[in-house]
This record gives sequence, structure tokens and C-alpha cells, in this order.
Amino acid sequence: MKIALIGCGAIGTSLLELVKDDAGIEIAAIVVPAFAADAARETAARLAPKAQVVEAVPAAGIELVVEAAGHAAIEQHVLPALERGLPAIVASVGALSAPGLPEQLEAAARKGGTQAQLIAGAIGAIDALAAARVGGLQSVRYTGRKPPHAWTGTPAEEGRDLAALTAETVIFEGSAREAARLFPKNANVAATVSLAGLGLDHTSVRLIADPGVSENVHQVEAEGAFGRFELTMRNQALAANPKTSALTVYSAVRALRGRVAPLVI
Repeated sequence: MKIALIGCGAIGTSLLELVKDDAGIEIAAIVVPAFAADAARETAARLAPKAQVVEAVPAAGIELVVEAAGHAAIEQHVLPALERGLPAIVASVGALSAPGLPEQLEAAARKGGTQAQLIAGAIGAIDALAAARVGGLQSVRYTGRKPPHAWTGTPAEEGRDLAALTAETVIFEGSAREAARLFPKNANVAATVSLAGLGLDHTSVRLIADPGVSENVHQVEAEGAFGRFELTMRNQALAANPKTSALTVYSAVRALRGRVAPLVI
């Protein structure tokens, strides 16, 4: 299967490292803006020598698009690809907190007669949560806990010195939609949980800066007709980007390999 990978940053590069020897997967194109082309060519030379580095998804020769470039890439590259009939795997699920974007994604896939797959990313039990929604969910709450430095460059810095924190500090409490809007690089999990469950406006979210942890800690609590579950995951951060869990990359690779594997679970 010939793949167009959108993005060649920390997630994209890690994905390339993991699939470079996979039979049945060929990275045929790496889509990046012009200013990132030289770095992408160096990466491609090491990890995807057959890939052409381009600024848009090629018009021919691609069978699947994998987005790993951030939220803007969905509107710029994924929507047009879907409309042309190319299936897509989307990693930047937090982008779907933008009003109307989930509907645009669905409409583009319908127009192209194809499908957009949202990866579970850094969280587990998404299959259980989505199944529970069928019978009826009463409440879903997500709590994200990360070391203070993982919140650098976000609204968490407003009015506080993250490096000076000595105790856990709640930096946000509200809906999943607002969490994903304010913390787009940190709150993909909140958006994923809400899209699988009660929706962006009815999923409760707490985000915490905690100097007592070194991992990214995700907790989901759900209750409904199925019963109740609590899930806690302690994820190691991606070495190249402390805002992202390494499991996010593994989730994208799993989704990609699932497109070519003879047996999938």
C-alpha cells in the first residue's frame, strides 16, 4: 500500500522509523510545507528512500493518507484527499473540537465514498467506551496529569511559574471542547474520549500540572447502562516531544499496519 504521510516532525519521524521495514507498506510521499522540505528530505533519505517530499498530497499513486502534522493539516490536506476518495488516518483528533470540523470531515468522506479513521492515540478503552454509548452513557470524565514542563507554551503558564510548582495544580476544568481548543497539543485525548462517548460539550475534563509525576497520566471514568469503568494509563512521553505520549505513535502505526494485515483486532 502506497502511503502519503502528512508531517515529518516528532510523530511522523517516529512512525517512519517503526514502519521502514514493514512489508506491504511503502511511504510514497511525505507532505510538508516548503520551509520544512530540506529536513524532510534528510529524514526520507534515512527512513523512506522511495518517498518524494512534496507540499500537497500527490494527485495519483497514493492509496492512503496518514496525518501526523497538527490540526491545520486536516483542512489543508485531509479534507481534499477524502473528497478525492482517499481514505485517511487522522492523529490530530483534538482538531475536531473546532465547531463544524467533524461534520466537514464526515461530509468529505461521504463525497469521496471513503472513510476517515480517528486513532485512539494515547488512551485505551476507546472500543469499550464507544460500545457503552450504544446502550446509553450517563457520565464520562477525563483527567490528564503531566509534569509541569509538558505544559510549557500553553495557557497553563498564565499567572503561574510552572517550574516553581511544588504540588499538583489544576490548570483547567471544563468541557472537552474548551480543553482541546485551549490546549490543542496536549488535549487530543480529551477530544478522543468525548468523540467516542458523550460528545465534546458533555464530557468533563480536568488538566493537572503535577511535579510529582514523570509520565503522562490519563484517567477515564465512565458510567452508564453497561455499568462503570475506570481506566488509568501512565504513558512515557515521546522523547522528541514531551507534550506527546509515545503511545500516540504506536497507535498510528497500529492503524496503518491494520490496513495491510490479514487479521485485525
